[in-house]
Amino acid sequence: MFRRRRSAGAGQAWSEESDQGLSGRELDYDEPEQPAGIPRAEGGPWDAEEAFPAHERVDLGSLQVPVGPEHEIQLVMAEQHGAWVTVRYRESEVQIQAFAASRRGALWDDVRAEIAAEVQTAGGQSQESEGSFGTELIAQVPAEPGQPASGLRLVRFVGVDGPRWFVRGLFTGPAAEGGEQAELLEEVLRDIVVVRGEHPVPPREILELRLPPEARQALEEQAAAEEEEEEEENRFRGDVNPFERGPEFTETR
Repeated sequence: MFRRRRSAGAGQAWSEESDQGLSGRELDYDEPEQPAGIPRAEGGPWDAEEAFPAHERVDLGSLQVPVGPEHEIQLVMAEQHGAWVTVRYRESEVQIQAFAASRRGALWDDVRAEIAAEVQTAGGQSQESEGSFGTELIAQVPAEPGQPASGLRLVRFVGVDGPRWFVRGLFTGPAAEGGEQAELLEEVLRDIVVVRGEHPVPPREILELRLPPEARQALEEQAAAEEEEEEEENRFRGDVNPFERGPEFTETR
């Protein structure tokens, strides 16, 4: 997990799967360099090429996510749905993905309609609502993906169209209904910086997410230690064969 330490004084797209959650050590981060200028009044998510507020953020590749003492950040790698960032606060979380987009044209209107169709096909229901990020989609989806009989749970989809990128957020838990938990997660989402990059990426393709160097090094060291331990165990097993006959003694009378 990525989380700023406290001071001394202080899914389907909606599934909760985490096929391969990659978590790093608790790390401290410096404030990133930012373009000169005044951040826009309406807030973020921000583009890396524009002025944005200076805060501590963890660099996960295409997304720079603000860290804080109250919430946890996890990078999730799933084979079926690609990678996403999960920000968790108490019983709620928001799953965040960034996609490539064209220079002209927004994606959220089309994506929202596609999500609504998927929800209906899965046995749920949805309706549009105006929220803090504009037009949002409030949905009742099966508690167990693909199993309508499991009951329904409330989720909330938001979308933000940026310059050549699109960010989608999925709120689950109490935050799907608003309230104090939603406010903190919304603040984190609004303070994210999107690094689109200059390399060509087809529209709707997920922008690359990756662990920061410190976390990658920690995982590599852990994997190396586990491999060495496994080799040592295998070597020990090779030295002691429980099925090998030991020395035999013959008594002659």
